[in-house]
Amino acid sequence: MGLLSWIVVGLLAAWIAGIVSGRRQEGCLTKIAVGLAGALIGGALARAAGYEGITEFGVRSILIAALGSTLLLFVLGALEGRRR
Repeated sequence: MGLLSWIVVGLLAAWIAGIVSGRRQEGCLTKIAVGLAGALIGGALARAAGYEGITEFGVRSILIAALGSTLLLFVLGALEGRRR
């Protein structure tokens, strides 16, 4: 996948994760960063479970990245809640 594909996957994944987790206030660049980090987390979890990670642009890759992004947002939300 090229750089533009990673950016689109990251943006779509973070958008889905924002809907699932209820955190929609982030900007575009923050969403891309969360989506890319989520893609790495989701790909690592998929490989650990014995499945193929994110290899090409498609619905499967977006869903794996969204799963990782959602997990990341829930962990960040839990850490923010502890600090208050």
